[in-house]
Amino acid sequence: MLDNLTSRFGNVLKNIRGQAKLTEDNIKEALREVRLALLEADVALPVVKEFINNVKEKALGHEITGSLTPDQAFIGVVNDALIELMGKENSTLNLAVSPPAVVLMAGLQGAGKTTTVGKLSRLLKNDHKKKILVVSADVYRPAAIEQLKLLAEQVGVDFFPSETSQQPVDIAKAAVDYAKKHFYDVLMVDTAGRLAIDEEMMNEIKALHAAVNPIETLFVVDAMLGQDAVNTAQAFNEALPLTGVILTKMDGDSRGGAALSVRQVTGKPIKFIGIGEKVTGLEPFHPDRIASRILGMGDVLSLIEDVQKGIDEEAAAKMAKKLHKGKGFDLNDFKEQIQQMRNMGGLENLMSKMPGELGQLSKQIPEGTAEKAMGHVEAIINSMTPKERANPALIKASRKRRIAAGSGTSVQEVNKMLKQFEQSQQMIKMFSGKGMAKLMRMAKGMKGMKGMFPGM
Repeated sequence: MLDNLTSRFGNVLKNIRGQAKLTEDNIKEALREVRLALLEADVALPVVKEFINNVKEKALGHEITGSLTPDQAFIGVVNDALIELMGKENSTLNLAVSPPAVVLMAGLQGAGKTTTVGKLSRLLKNDHKKKILVVSADVYRPAAIEQLKLLAEQVGVDFFPSETSQQPVDIAKAAVDYAKKHFYDVLMVDTAGRLAIDEEMMNEIKALHAAVNPIETLFVVDAMLGQDAVNTAQAFNEALPLTGVILTKMDGDSRGGAALSVRQVTGKPIKFIGIGEKVTGLEPFHPDRIASRILGMGDVLSLIEDVQKGIDEEAAAKMAKKLHKGKGFDLNDFKEQIQQMRNMGGLENLMSKMPGELGQLSKQIPEGTAEKAMGHVEAIINSMTPKERANPALIKASRKRRIAAGSGTSVQEVNKMLKQFEQSQQMIKMFSGKGMAKLMRMAKGMKGMKGMFPGM
């Protein structure tokens, strides 16, 4: 995500290192590089000009205090300017209305609108404890209604049925009426997309908007479109009173033009970003965290939140009790660790948010490699008998051959997995007894770290 920008900004900062102070001469070349980086990222030209002027003005008037070096001071200035450009803080959904709060989703075909309805429904249900109803008013795209129905089942929210023979406005009105009578907190309305902006599409979405009077009208757009994404958002914003934007496919956007331009050009905040195909792949858009990623400093705050969501405190407490009684860490526990890693978004997701070299390392790992490796480990463990999982010492040569055949892997892979397990086992032993209790207290105290970071 935004890899090209991160790489270019890294080169910019190298040019300032070793300077005694920030002057117009020594930041001139840096600003030229920043300008080129932004233009290559497909950021709108007026936005680039304003950004460069902003950075130049702040950098020249910047007092370097304490132990800061000029390159660190420049990073601070650029970081602040990026945050200001993208909206300063996360803009949350406004659901403060007499239920149901209607959320209307708009966008072009192929932007991932229906998938985003599923992702956002899941987030509101799980993180905000809302009772959600979803409805599809897309009567044109084949299987659109069925797709949303399946997504609703997958994320555990209710689905309001509709037919392709109905009119979109009639569907939406019926769904609002049903949501009121059955005390839903939020009604999500998925609308039809088109391959391009046209008058018929805009008239239909306007009529839908007038019929349901949504509290939130969100424009869903593919981040990889760059400047085209911003232009499309602007066109929708002129036709509809948009309240925010959701950028999808951010994991595939190495440039970042849309993320840096949308707020400035449309005046509407980016509220969420979509990452990957999984229903868990939707994050609130935090300008300060994105700025930190762009500058190669990672995203520690999102990393902490992922870990907090992934930790099953009940399971962790159960394991601590087990170890305290002297019972060893077995392959059932090892498998549970892998499942918790998945709950945190997977190894690749966690590494991408780490600062410094670890974050850079994640970009060198081919996509899906870590997930595939974890899948192999699970398959190997699933091929074992309950007795083998509880007592790995039993697994000798003949058992390894049987396990490899049953899991579709090789004996070498089984040996590699057992070695990884032994390494985890040794680490867990270090935290057994009082050490494990200390680790539990650290996990529970992670929320206390928020005060150490501005904007949390």
